[in-house]
Amino acid sequence: MLDAFVSLYLAEMNCPGLTLALTGRERTIRTQGYGFSDPAAQVPITTDLLFEIGSITKSFVAIALLQIREEGKLDLDRNVLEYLPWLPIEAGYGPITAHHLLNHTSGLPDTLNLFPSDPHERLVQSFKPGEHFHYCNAGFEALGYLIEKLDGAPWQASIRKRIFEPLGMRDSFAVITNDTLHRRARSWVPRYDDQAEGRHAELAPAGAFMFGDAAGSIESTPGDMARYMRMLIGRGQGPSGRVLSEESFRLFTKPVIESKELGPTAFYGYGIAIDHLDGHTILRHTGGMASFISSIVVDLDAGFGAFASVNAAHGFRPNPVTLYAVQLLNAEAQKKPLPPRPMPPDPTFVAEAGAYAKTYTAPDGRTIEAVADGNSLFLRIQEDKVPLEMVRPGVFISPVRPYAKFPFVFTRLGGNPTAAITVESPKESTAGSKENEPPGPLAELVWGPDWFASSDYQGVRENTPAPHLAGYAGHYRAESPWAGSLRVVVRRGRLWLDGTTPLSPIGPDLFRAGAEVWSPEIAAFHHFVDSKPQLLKLSGFDFWRIEAE
Repeated sequence: MLDAFVSLYLAEMNCPGLTLALTGRERTIRTQGYGFSDPAAQVPITTDLLFEIGSITKSFVAIALLQIREEGKLDLDRNVLEYLPWLPIEAGYGPITAHHLLNHTSGLPDTLNLFPSDPHERLVQSFKPGEHFHYCNAGFEALGYLIEKLDGAPWQASIRKRIFEPLGMRDSFAVITNDTLHRRARSWVPRYDDQAEGRHAELAPAGAFMFGDAAGSIESTPGDMARYMRMLIGRGQGPSGRVLSEESFRLFTKPVIESKELGPTAFYGYGIAIDHLDGHTILRHTGGMASFISSIVVDLDAGFGAFASVNAAHGFRPNPVTLYAVQLLNAEAQKKPLPPRPMPPDPTFVAEAGAYAKTYTAPDGRTIEAVADGNSLFLRIQEDKVPLEMVRPGVFISPVRPYAKFPFVFTRLGGNPTAAITVESPKESTAGSKENEPPGPLAELVWGPDWFASSDYQGVRENTPAPHLAGYAGHYRAESPWAGSLRVVVRRGRLWLDGTTPLSPIGPDLFRAGAEVWSPEIAAFHHFVDSKPQLLKLSGFDFWRIEAE
C-alpha cells in the first residue's frame, strides 16, 4: 500500500523522485528509492544517493549542544553574548540564551544570513525572549558557532565525532560542497521562480550548491537516517552506548512553546517538534532546501520512524508519506486493519466552490467573475478564463501567466477564519470573529495591487492611490536560490509584499513585515533614484529593483 501511495503522490505532486527510510527499535525495516534522479535520462533514485535534509539538521545541532552541556561546558540559560560577544545582534528586549535559540523564541528575525551584507547592520530583537515562537534560521547558525567555540573544532567536525561516528552514519556529511556532488541525487526547481507556479509547473535542473550553515546543511542517505531515527526511538541510546543521557533526551523533547505554523497541535522543543499521531507522542520536523524537501516522523510510543526526502522544491513537503508510513507500521504491529490510503490533495478541489461564485467589482468599474464548476473554481477576467489552484482556504494561485504573479485572496465579511483568511495576514486568524459564529459571505477579492468587492461588502469602496508610497512599488530580486523575487505593491493606502504580507511603517523608509505587531521581520529601502528605491533589504537578503514589469 505504501508503494502505491508514493507512486501516486509523486505523480500528483509533480516530483521526480523520493528516498525513503523506515525503521523500528532494533533494525532498519526498509530503505527504498522511487522515481528518478534524472527523468529525461531515466536515471533512477537509488538508496546510496545523498539527499539534503535541510532543517532536520537542527535536531543534530541540539543533540551536540546537549552533549556539551553534559560535559559541563554549556549553561543553556546563560546569555549567549557571554560566549559569543561578536554576534551581530541587538537584544533590547532581554538577554538571548541557547535555550531561546534552540526553540525559536529569541525574538530575532528569520534569516539564513547571521552576518548582514552591511557590516554595520545588526539583527534586531523585537520581543521578549520566550514570549512568541518565531522560526529563526540565523539562531541555529549562531548555535553552530557556539558548538565551535565550546568544542574547539568546526561544528561539522563535532557533528561527525559526536553523532555520525557513534551511530555508524558513514554516508552523511554536515556540509554541502561539490566534493559530494557526484553522490547527490540530481534535483529540480520551478523553471520560473518569479511567480507562484501551479502544481504541475515545468521544472528545471537545480544548479551547483554549497552550504555549510548549522541551520540545515546535512546531507545523508536513507540508511543513515534510519540509524539516526533508531537512536531517537531509543531515547538517546546508540548501538554502542548512549549518545544522550535520559535527562538530556527529556530536555530535547520537552514541549516548550506552541508552534502552530508547524502543525495545529505541534509544540517545539530543542531543534525538533513534538506532536501527536493517533494518540502517540511523535517527534517530527521538515527540511526545506533550495531543491530538496524532507520530512521525519518518529513515534516514540510505538517505536517506529519514517524519513522521506524529495528531489524538487516547489511548495510542498512529503509529510503525508512519513505520517502514512508510520500509521501503516503501527497497524501492522498491532494487527489492526490497515488505514486507508490517503489521497494527495487536489489543488483544483474547492469545498463549497459555489460560495465564491459571484461578481467582484473594483472601484474603477473593472470586474472579476468567480465561477464554480462543480468543486472547482475559475475566474472570468475580461476575455480570459483563469483556472485556480487552492493553496489554503481563501487563497488561490493560477498557473496561467500573467495571473501567476500574485495569489488571489478572498475574504469573508468580518474575516471569519472558519472559511477563509483575512487579507491582513497570510495565516489564519481569529481577529474579528466569534466562536461558533457562522461564516459571513465572501466580500472581498484582492490580487496584487487590485482590490475588488462583492455586493455583500459593507465598507467604503475605494482603492485610493497613495502617491507618497508609489515609488516603493516594483519588482525586486535577490540572486539567491532561497529568495528569488519579491513584488511590492500599493493597495488601499498601504504597501504589501507579493500582495499578501502587509508592510507597516516604523521609521524613515523602514517597515515591519507581517500582521503581528511583534514581527521581527523588517523591510528597509535604500538607494533612491527619482523616489524609487533600488535596494530592498529583507530577512537578511538584498533584493535589487528590476525594471521589468
